Amino acid sequence: MTALPQPRPASASLTIMTQLLFPEHANALGKAFGGQIMAWADMAGGICSMRHSGGTTVTAALDDLQFENPINIGDTVVLEARVNGVFRTSMEVEVLVFAENPATGARWRCVESRMTFVAIDGQGLPRAVPPLVLATPDDQRRSDEAHARRAERLARRRR
Repeated sequence: MTALPQPRPASASLTIMTQLLFPEHANALGKAFGGQIMAWADMAGGICSMRHSGGTTVTAALDDLQFENPINIGDTVVLEARVNGVFRTSMEVEVLVFAENPATGARWRCVESRMTFVAIDGQGLPRAVPPLVLATPDDQRRSDEAHARRAERLARRRR
């Protein structure tokens, strides 16, 4: 019998990634390609999910990705990923993307996204994910909302 994984707080897997937006990451208007930002968000979310689960994970779903503000060539891109909710073998990770002007330090939010990652074992089969420690009211709210979104996803899939 396999031991259950020990619960972990969201703070243990918090992931902050920083990139510089170069011309090869941008369109003809000098703004970030959406696909590049999505790839970086997937990478930050993947690292966060691997930290929480203690092993390999794969992206299973991208629920929500909202582009709110542009990112310009030369801006610093800061991605912050945290686990919102944990299920049996999967978890929801929220990734916020900010742009920062390196000359002024001004920072603004550009993208909000939520993704589902599944933990897998060496044979590529789903494996148990450690429970999430809900240490604060914000942790509890995030978890409740993640579980509600999961229920909606599963209901859509059954239709």
